[in-house]
Amino acid sequence: MEKHRMFKQNLKRFRRRLFESFGSDRYSRPSLKNIDRTLEKYLNYRNGFFIEVGGNDGFNQSNTYYFERFRCWNGILVEAIPELYEECVKERPRSKVFNYALISEDYQDTHATMIYSNLRSLVKGAQKSDENDIKHAYDMNHLKKSSVKPYEISVPVRTLTSILDECHVQEIDLFSLDVEGYELNVLKGLDFNKYQPKYMLIEARFRNEIEEYISDLYIQIDQFSHHDFLYKLK
Repeated sequence: MEKHRMFKQNLKRFRRRLFESFGSDRYSRPSLKNIDRTLEKYLNYRNGFFIEVGGNDGFNQSNTYYFERFRCWNGILVEAIPELYEECVKERPRSKVFNYALISEDYQDTHATMIYSNLRSLVKGAQKSDENDIKHAYDMNHLKKSSVKPYEISVPVRTLTSILDECHVQEIDLFSLDVEGYELNVLKGLDFNKYQPKYMLIEARFRNEIEEYISDLYIQIDQFSHHDFLYKLK
């Protein structure tokens, strides 16, 4: 089963890369609900810089893949699950990819416990309770579609600021944040006095707490789905 899945994945990647070599983006817009197309209304230029937190495998549901491949953007991807991180490194050789769970500035431990569930992987506590974490990660419809077998894993942590400092980042055009409910904690690990992305695309499952935290600097300008909101620097 695993070999068959990998064969199909590699075949799809080969097809995509073949079309890309001829300048076609037919198979190169993986974001849900055409989010990357909608983003072009605001980011219709070349050579931008992105951050994508919740990088997954670098392609599946990525909001930045198209911009990197066809708009000559570069950036940083952060993915906490090691097996997804390894795929992300293979998929996004033009980007800097980091294998950490991002946390708030006041987080005390060196590691965080996560539940792997592919696109529903999350830090324990992200959904506000153990019951909700399990319900989210073990959703039967998701497991049947993706053939995922969830498991718990301990992963190292960092703040986003520490990564941006290491990479000597200057300007950020787009910050895409999707960590299954842990978004506020990631934002609390970003020093907004040093780094102010022009746009932030956030999967805001707990929207009120996020908007309360960023409202001094950002205003919501678009909504792409039930959870996905675009914020612009004031």
